[in-house]
Amino acid sequence: MSEDQPMSFLDHLEELRWRLLRSAIAVVIFAVVIWTYQREIMEHIFLNMVDADFITFKLMCQYLGVCVDPINVDFQSTTLAGQFSYALMMCIMGGVVLAFPYIFYQLWAFVKPGLKSNEKKMAKGIVFYVSLLFFLGILFGYYVVAPLSVQFFGAFQITPEIKTDVTIASYMSTILSTVFYTGLFFLFPIVTFLLVKIGLFTPAFLVKYRKHAIVVILILAAVITPPDIISQIIVTIPIYILFELSIIVSKRAASKVED
Repeated sequence: MSEDQPMSFLDHLEELRWRLLRSAIAVVIFAVVIWTYQREIMEHIFLNMVDADFITFKLMCQYLGVCVDPINVDFQSTTLAGQFSYALMMCIMGGVVLAFPYIFYQLWAFVKPGLKSNEKKMAKGIVFYVSLLFFLGILFGYYVVAPLSVQFFGAFQITPEIKTDVTIASYMSTILSTVFYTGLFFLFPIVTFLLVKIGLFTPAFLVKYRKHAIVVILILAAVITPPDIISQIIVTIPIYILFELSIIVSKRAASKVED
């Protein structure tokens, strides 16, 4: 149907249903591919975070002088369907991540006809930029936040008398949620752009409360990383860069609104 042709409420619902269906099919396709290689993915992408030769730890040891020891943990599944459940979750979340550009494109294609011509022009390339930031966040979460969390919590001991037996549920939940939410957090500049466009706040507001934002970022870094200063600094720097990028984006958005 043409973008200029009016659509009824039911037509909009029908279009949304088909776009959601296409998105779900894309997720399923990627999930099936991941399921096919689930053992290799589990062993070489997730379980290797406990090893000292994981690329993040090797770089930290080489360039920062911070070396870690391999974590001595025994992975367990305490329920009958535990391994199946987390293999399925890994496949579904992996499917969502890999299909994210297509999913966002479908949502954007549904919203775009309702925008004005100048709004469409200002949002040109939004699918690319949103996808780029999301994948940068996924990579940052996987190579920085998740391994640091696994290393700290896996190596921490109150006393050597207590043995760490990690359930696959706990381990995969930590990694999958950390990586996925970090990917979403990297969308902050895009969210800022949209909020400025609809007038909820201005670039001057962000600049005025920059010092407060730094405190919030430090607190956020302390929450999502192990409680050591090096990990917090590593995570704080890119988050602060994102905040400064958000200010730049908001200024451009505000200037275009004034024009």
